[in-house]
Order: sequence, then structure tokens, then C-alpha cells
Amino acid sequence: MFVPTPSLPFPPVEYLRSGSSKFGSKVDIPTEVYARVRLDPDVGAEIADAYLAAPIREERAYSAYAAFCRETRDQFDFLIGRTEFGGLGVTVRFVDEDPYTEVGSMVHDLRFRRLKVWASAASGNAHPYLSDGQNDWFRAVHDAFGHAGSGRGFDRHGEEAAWVKHSTMYSPLARRALTTETRGQNCARIYRCGGDEFPEQKAALLPRRFTDLRPALAAQN
Repeated sequence: MFVPTPSLPFPPVEYLRSGSSKFGSKVDIPTEVYARVRLDPDVGAEIADAYLAAPIREERAYSAYAAFCRETRDQFDFLIGRTEFGGLGVTVRFVDEDPYTEVGSMVHDLRFRRLKVWASAASGNAHPYLSDGQNDWFRAVHDAFGHAGSGRGFDRHGEEAAWVKHSTMYSPLARRALTTETRGQNCARIYRCGGDEFPEQKAALLPRRFTDLRPALAAQN
């Protein structure tokens, strides 16, 4: 019987947990590891400063973002694809306001293969590289595979675990953009923007060490 804890508030949604492997995860990490993931505050503050110091967009990031867009679209197609053709059969709706005040409501929907996503066009803070549609696809797959697939919520440790989990589905090149979009933005929000407002979105690369999963995983042992 599953017993919720602060570190693992809900059991991973099984078809999403296993779906990342079915999709073709690039890294194999045991499920129980995600319950132990913590974000070191010193590392988080360092990532936040690197994100805020980065330019709004930089040409050297474009190849990573191009790969990120391609791979995100493939994941979205897999998420919404019909189950009889190998997809996961999730119905995704893009809505004009934040649909979930807490992670439990989102997980409940996903257990019934449905998901609401706050549309980028409605939430503001336009991205300098991604279209609203591309940003929407990413929000959907990150909530599904990153959070629901790991059993972790929206606090700083849950966001770190979701970054680790979702990183396994991206190539090393695309993972650099993913890290900016998740780890970078979340650390800036938590450690430098008061915890409520997201910083300005960027299409830039953080130092490569912040994309490396090994330090984050080694800290859990």
C-alpha cells in the first residue's frame, strides 16, 4: 500500500512512468531514486545567478533549442497518440487560466488520461525562441512525464526531481535547452524572484555542469 510522504506525495502514474522507457529513455534511473532527489540551496542559487546573467537569446543555443523542439513534439505526439497505435491516449486541453492549484488535481486528471495546460498565450511572458504552441507542448509533456511520471510535486525538490526524470527522455544536446527551461527558470524563481513570479524567459545555455545529471544523482546516495 502506498503511503504519501512529503518527498513522494503520490505514487508515479504508472503508464507515464513506464512510458518514458517505452518512448526510449536515454538514461536508465531506478524509480525509487526520484523520491530521494533534493535541490541543494547553494547549487540552486548558483543556477539562479547563471540564468539571470545569461542573455535573452544567443545564437550558440539555437541548435540545442532546435533539437529540444523536435524531441518535445515527438513526446507530445506520443502522449496524445491513440493507444491502439502505441500512444498513451491522453486528451490535452489548453486553457486560459492556471487549471491546477496543487499537484493532486493534475495527477487525478492524468490517471484518467486527461490533462489541462495553461496556454502560453494566456499566461504571458513570451518566449524568445519557442512559439506559443511549442511552449504549450512542452508544458504538457513536462507535467506528464516530469512530475506525474516521477511522483513529485511543484516544490523546489519536486521541480528538481522532474528535471532529472524528464532529462532522461532528451538527447544530450536537447537536454541543455531543457535545463534552461526547467532548472534554470525554477531556480531563478525560487532563489532570486521571491518564489512566485517566473523570470523572463530566455533562449540561452547555462554552464554545461548544470546539465549533468551525475552530481544531482550522486547527492542522493
